[in-house]
Amino acid sequence: MTGPILVLNAGSSSLKAELFGEGLASLLALSVSEIGGAGELVVGEARRPVSAPGHEAALALLLEALEAAGHPPESLRAAGHRVVHGGGLTAPARVTEEVLEIIRAACPLAPLHNPANLAGIEALARLAPALPQTASFDTAFHATQPPLATTYALPQALRDRGLRRYGFHGLSYASLVARLDPLPRRLLALHLGNGASLCAIEEGRSVATSMGYSPASGLVMGTRAGDIDAALVLRLAAEEGIAGAEEILLRQSGLTGLAGTNDMQTLLARPDAEARFAVDAFCYWAIRHGASAVAAMGGLDAIVFTGGIGEHAAPVREAIAAGLAFLGPAEVRVMEADEERQIARDALALLA
Repeated sequence: MTGPILVLNAGSSSLKAELFGEGLASLLALSVSEIGGAGELVVGEARRPVSAPGHEAALALLLEALEAAGHPPESLRAAGHRVVHGGGLTAPARVTEEVLEIIRAACPLAPLHNPANLAGIEALARLAPALPQTASFDTAFHATQPPLATTYALPQALRDRGLRRYGFHGLSYASLVARLDPLPRRLLALHLGNGASLCAIEEGRSVATSMGYSPASGLVMGTRAGDIDAALVLRLAAEEGIAGAEEILLRQSGLTGLAGTNDMQTLLARPDAEARFAVDAFCYWAIRHGASAVAAMGGLDAIVFTGGIGEHAAPVREAIAAGLAFLGPAEVRVMEADEERQIARDALALLA
């Protein structure tokens, strides 16, 4: 390895970065929050207020901080990006104009994520044009699923347009597979955070997952409703308009819709009925979807929880594990989400 790998995770209002050196050791973590407002630059343990009107300004702040820490752009080997929806791309890729076009085309499929991911790639291309860039896709890990698991019962003409189940959080699941030793033969992995999904992993390969065409389906999430009847979506679109329906289903629903907040720790601490119901609904649908995913593997050997809620909300883990206990004994583990290191691992493989 010659030079460290910079990993970027661009969100709609934040930009997170981590630098990885030899052996994928983390050298430095940085971030800019509240892009477009009164933000904060975090470099390791140091913090200071900043103003970044857009992703390019935020990235410029991060590159300045990296240079001050002894890592100018010309010293980097490459930059790897998280991209939520890869469209038809089923493996990590070097960023080219063709790859950028595929990412752009997938923006309607992940409107909360892909536009920001794309903004980070384009900003870095302007600020450090000589730096090679790679993209790792949350959808790619699920490319191993059989057609029965990914095909919607739609007319062929619509299926030919890419209307199918894709699955997400694949970088998190790939990271779990890379780190588990020994790897259980039939693993149910749950990535539970503001976005939440689960995945049936058999022999290290995704065979079923709760998210589908977009990250909006599956489990109850922080602001997303999860699975919902198509007729209800059509009614919302008719009554609220397409944009209004999208706002409701992606940003005003889930735990927020049920109890007014997407913060699980706050909900667990609240004594009111709405908060208790929201937590119960979150766990109930994880159990329902989890049992379905186990059926796709024909059994269960281990359960792994990851993500902010999966790692830090013990009552949620305990409730879900208890609800799945009827499936038989299974080892239950908690592992830290490590998508950034997986992106760095992908970048190294592409550059080898």
